[in-house]
Amino acid sequence: MNNRIKEYRARHDLTQDDLAKRVNVRRETIVFLEKNKYNPSLKLAHDIATVFGVPIEEIFIFD
Repeated sequence: MNNRIKEYRARHDLTQDDLAKRVNVRRETIVFLEKNKYNPSLKLAHDIATVFGVPIEEIFIFD
């Protein structure tokens, strides 16, 4: 699974730490997600998509 978290963070002018705080995870979790080294739970994927105001499918690309 790939994702567009970094792209959406840039669009919304958020740091990794900002996003992590908004979805209640550690910054390292965001780092691993952006490097595609971690697959999020459905809840975390939903929370991230909600921060950006888009459907999950726009952030996470299921191959």
